[in-house]
Amino acid sequence: MIEYYFKTTKEDNYLSIPAPKEGCWIHVDEGTPADLETICHLTGLDMADVQDSLDRHEIPRIEKINNHTLIFTRHPIEQDLAVGLYTLTFTMILTTHYFITISPQKTEFVHSFVLKKGKFSTLQRSKLMINLLFNITQDFTAHIRKLRHSLLTQEKEMAKVESEDIAVLTRHEEILNQYLTALEPTRGVLEGITSGKYTNLYEKEQEQLEDLLNAVKQSETLCTIAVKAIRSLRDSYNILFTNNLHKTIKLLTSLTIIFNIPTMIASIYGMNIELPLMKNAHAFGFILTLITALSAVALIIFRRRRWL
Repeated sequence: MIEYYFKTTKEDNYLSIPAPKEGCWIHVDEGTPADLETICHLTGLDMADVQDSLDRHEIPRIEKINNHTLIFTRHPIEQDLAVGLYTLTFTMILTTHYFITISPQKTEFVHSFVLKKGKFSTLQRSKLMINLLFNITQDFTAHIRKLRHSLLTQEKEMAKVESEDIAVLTRHEEILNQYLTALEPTRGVLEGITSGKYTNLYEKEQEQLEDLLNAVKQSETLCTIAVKAIRSLRDSYNILFTNNLHKTIKLLTSLTIIFNIPTMIASIYGMNIELPLMKNAHAFGFILTLITALSAVALIIFRRRRWL
């Protein structure tokens, strides 16, 4: 689905227009090959140049084709169950006449961005690019902070850890690793844009881009710290599980020894041979007392040694 937006600096809101015109923002949501053909017709790009924008596994990068700058990036999403991804490809194309964004899936953050009042117009393509990248970076930071908060909660309840908590921890690590896979090359993309080789920037835009680069580096650092925290927490879980296993084995071993005492005595008196007290009327009471006393002694010894 293709949407067209237009806005000047005098207007507060982005206006949806029925057809493209020079200086408009063209947004392709849930893009299809037919949509890409329309983009190619408008820009003069080849299908081979833009078809990667529909690849859900595309790595962030920047290219310059003729006078067009293509920026492939990724933004965080809820899990895409079809392919198991937590980030999605988002492509921006800066041309002489249009600012174009392409997504293979519905992008809520773009629609939220369009609904906000902005000071810059669709004619200010570099500013649009920088602000969209800022929104993506902020989304990454918000998701990372949310995962870190969940980790802190798990650390506080470490004594009550269950198998489900391990599954959640593994999923969080997978998400953060995917974020890192997106953020690291995105930093390279921004460094390339800052160099001025791909698009011309005004001094203020250069400063904004440097701020954005710092924000990406901070998000990357937060993500790395969170991954390290997960690994540390996982190691703690392993130690906890191993310790609990040792305690369980010691408990079962101690109980086995204690229960073997009455079993052995009962087995001896079950033999069909001459045994002490066999003709005594109080033999059962004596034997029961002996079993109880020996078991109590064993129990006291094990408790003192902290085996129970």
